[in-house]
Amino acid sequence: MRKEYIVSTLVENKPGVLHRTSNVFRQRGYNIKSISVGEMEDPSMSRMTFTIEAEESAIGQLNRVMDKQIDVVDVKSLDSAKAVKRELALVKISVADPGMRSDILTISNIFRGRIVDVSVHATTVEVTGTPDKIVAFLELASKFGILEIARTGVAALERGE
Repeated sequence: MRKEYIVSTLVENKPGVLHRTSNVFRQRGYNIKSISVGEMEDPSMSRMTFTIEAEESAIGQLNRVMDKQIDVVDVKSLDSAKAVKRELALVKISVADPGMRSDILTISNIFRGRIVDVSVHATTVEVTGTPDKIVAFLELASKFGILEIARTGVAALERGE
């Protein structure tokens, strides 16, 4: 049975690393649901966080292949129950009439979102949280009409020390 896995990799921060590491997933037929990449406290290193769906039996093999990549320093699969996961979404919502702004503000506040841009016909909301929270916000916002969405992908770390 396929389930969602978060593969966290520490890599050398240099050109071509994203291509080579993501190519490992492509070669094995895994679709990357989300990816986030960011420089570490040491600017010569980056953390890449991949979210994929895979068979439990395949995830160990996938980690071993990733670990053999020249630029990969460390790789591990994170247990969703034992990881802190966050994602950011920017959602541009249509404003057909000015009265809708208060409704958009209300749902934004419920999800601890922030209004980051307002124009005559649209409002952009920033929402941060778990992927489930982002999906729930999108479902409510869709009744107004979503014009655009930009999502960062999941960033995750293991809980504890």
